[in-house]
Amino acid sequence: MDILKIATAGSVDDGKSTLIGRLLYETKSITKDKIEALETASKRKGLDFTDLSLLTDGLIAEREQGITIDVAHIYFNTPTRKYIIADTPGHFEYTRNMITGASNASVSIILIDSRNGISEQTKRHYYISQLLRIENVIVAVNKMDLVDYSQDSFEAIKKDFETTVGKAGFEGQKITFIPLSSLYGDNITTKSDKMAWYDGGSLLNILESIENKQVRTGADAIPARMGVQYVVRPKTEEYHDYRGYAGRISSGEFEVGDEVTALPSGQSSTIKSIQKFDTGLSKAIAGDSVVITLDTDIDISRGNMLTRSNVVPEGKKALKATVCWMDSTPLSAGKTYILQHGVNTQKAKSISIDSVLDVQHLVESDERTDIKLNEIGVVNLKTAGEIFADTYKENPSNGAFILIDPMSNTTAGLGFVM
Repeated sequence: MDILKIATAGSVDDGKSTLIGRLLYETKSITKDKIEALETASKRKGLDFTDLSLLTDGLIAEREQGITIDVAHIYFNTPTRKYIIADTPGHFEYTRNMITGASNASVSIILIDSRNGISEQTKRHYYISQLLRIENVIVAVNKMDLVDYSQDSFEAIKKDFETTVGKAGFEGQKITFIPLSSLYGDNITTKSDKMAWYDGGSLLNILESIENKQVRTGADAIPARMGVQYVVRPKTEEYHDYRGYAGRISSGEFEVGDEVTALPSGQSSTIKSIQKFDTGLSKAIAGDSVVITLDTDIDISRGNMLTRSNVVPEGKKALKATVCWMDSTPLSAGKTYILQHGVNTQKAKSISIDSVLDVQHLVESDERTDIKLNEIGVVNLKTAGEIFADTYKENPSNGAFILIDPMSNTTAGLGFVM
């Protein structure tokens, strides 16, 4: 059973948390005692209905303010597949949290309040779905109950989105529009009889039908990459000559008998065995944490990369990347950071800033000299050692990195190789 990863996004009060709570409630993913606790908490707040948003707004500050601040990950499943939903913040101040939550998603659900239409945050969240190469975007026009389930209101928002925001989408990205009411469950898991004019499926029907392209094998698999986290050398007589390379396969697949190349040494060998815990495998795929042994001893250490010899990434000391800035101290030319790409870390210096995005108008300005907190820009970097990254467009798992402030050791930025 595959796992579909979903990110929700939208402005403050568009109903993201309520939508997720309704999905959990109607798929019977909530225990009886949790429902009773929600009912009690809702009465304590003076509400005459069960506030399902309390399921995901776990922080005290979130419950007090009625907004989402941090990213909450929610798990549920149907007979068809499993789901992981990242409930991301809607406020501009927490854009960095939204990008973090959506970074591994296959589907983005962007909520729009039917009364207010498209906002600046709608544009920002849609741009982020493009930046992260999310192929399936569901535009959920929520709170239809507050506009009397009007088809005209829905169609007006759909047209506005298509002509002003959606035209910037990349080739292959699919945008689906759906009217719904999270509060009353209209078009969430079943079709609503209050919107007979809508000829599409319910939200759950749409999610069930989406192809999970993160699960790619065989000829469709993207290039095989594995960062080496640890060299296994048991200090026992029985395994005196054992040498294994432990790591998580970030993309593609490896099979016993494959010729592989170690980077940066460039030396090659053949896979002798693949071990996952105490089980021997003939093949391992993206997401598996394994130990690989080779026919011959070659130069490999922590931070190196194993890749199939037929598709080897080029080593780079100069990177051009789109960067989302997450630090209160702006990024500017000349500053030095630690660039972490998978297990590999290198000193990096920002050489220049090509442009900074004006999200409201979806245009880039080349006159800016810095990138401030929650802003997105294009940066040129130089590293002390080689980085073996693919472009994010070609291989998202091997095309992203983080920038770390060497003084505070905090994550300052998230980058996508261009």
